[in-house]
Amino acid sequence: MSKQQRQNWGAGEQAQQHYLVEPRALAGGGDLRHVSEFLRASGWRDKSKTGGPLVMESPQRAIRISYDPYVLPGGWTIHGRASGQQEEWWAVLGRQTPVEIVAGLTDALTAPRSAHAPNVWAPLQEQDWQTGPAGGHYTATSPDGSARLQYHEVPGSQPMWRAQAKGGQGNGWSAQFTATTPMHLVQAFSTALSSPEPVMRPLGRVPQSTQIRTTSVSVLPSQLSAWQQSRIAAARAATWARNTARGNRPRTTARPHAHAGGTRTRR
Repeated sequence: MSKQQRQNWGAGEQAQQHYLVEPRALAGGGDLRHVSEFLRASGWRDKSKTGGPLVMESPQRAIRISYDPYVLPGGWTIHGRASGQQEEWWAVLGRQTPVEIVAGLTDALTAPRSAHAPNVWAPLQEQDWQTGPAGGHYTATSPDGSARLQYHEVPGSQPMWRAQAKGGQGNGWSAQFTATTPMHLVQAFSTALSSPEPVMRPLGRVPQSTQIRTTSVSVLPSQLSAWQQSRIAAARAATWARNTARGNRPRTTARPHAHAGGTRTRR
């Protein structure tokens, strides 16, 4: 980049009005690219058809994520195939689930599991959510009562994780996870759900609700682009590091079942 280009970087830009919204659970859906671009940068395949719902597939084809606004009630569906000791699982999240909360779950699908045992309730308790039995189900409720997460058990039916955000003017949503959903993914969801960090929405995309608090901020288009690109760059770097580590693993040169004196050609 030349000196003149650097001097003109961002020249003529006009700041746009955005709002920081809290609690984040009531901020409305947001930009789907917050989820899809991170997955694409992490090596996921875009299986979407022109004019159809968003569909992303993991590199090993074991997990599929879709967002369909063309059906009722519409929203996110995440499906994991059975593999080894992992049973089949699925999750559905309503269309007004903030993309930042959805990304808490979907980002975790691209990362290695932690060596520590997952604890779904710990992130909620750290943010002063009230946890304990409620209506026969173990439940965590946000301090303002606008959101909750529950492990739902009813005799004669399959247990299930359920989340809900209660907002006015159509910004409420619910989510369900099968009990077979890997626990570290439910913890990643609970961490994003209970985060005290506000989320940003542009002018005209802020839900009309007395339950939310907003802070007006002026943002340059180049700033928004830089924030988005830093998230994508982090996904690409993590993917490159994982692929490099996988490629550097030592390989054995002999196999127990190989025939003596024979050679095998790999195609």
